[in-house]
Amino acid sequence: MTVELALVSDTHVPSRADSIPAWVEDRIRAADHVVHAGDFDSAAAYERIVDLAGGEGSLTAVVGNIDPPSLDLPVVETLRVEDVAFVLTHGAGPRRGYESRVAETVRKEGGPEAVGVAGHTHEPLDEVVDGVRLLNPGSATGAPPGSEPTMYAATVDGEAVSVTLHRGDGG
Repeated sequence: MTVELALVSDTHVPSRADSIPAWVEDRIRAADHVVHAGDFDSAAAYERIVDLAGGEGSLTAVVGNIDPPSLDLPVVETLRVEDVAFVLTHGAGPRRGYESRVAETVRKEGGPEAVGVAGHTHEPLDEVVDGVRLLNPGSATGAPPGSEPTMYAATVDGEAVSVTLHRGDGG
């Protein structure tokens, strides 16, 4: 069975963005499951994503470095979809060494076959680092230092994962 995921991160509502773009909201609503790699920024932004996802059971999320403690989200979470383990972490820390730091977390939590999903940099990334595939959907709102809204739509079929980057106006 094919599963459609919406991968988002770094919404930063309301400190750096007023709202989530309508096209991002549409893609979140259409997904079978939503993954958020942290920095919602507020309880209201978290609740908005929960609502768009269709409830907490359809959202897997981790805490970002600016999220309020009241969200009570894990630092690292593993989501199994079909035959794939996705390890989520925000990736907080300095930009230097980001990819290696996230790859190490993914390998430790999910093994070398796991796919990592992280945020923090606001820059889209789909790269294999130290044998681990890392996905960073960028900022769903284009919050600074991002330059435009970005997210991934991922399709999981068995052990195959394909991703499409959507940016700007959703194209």
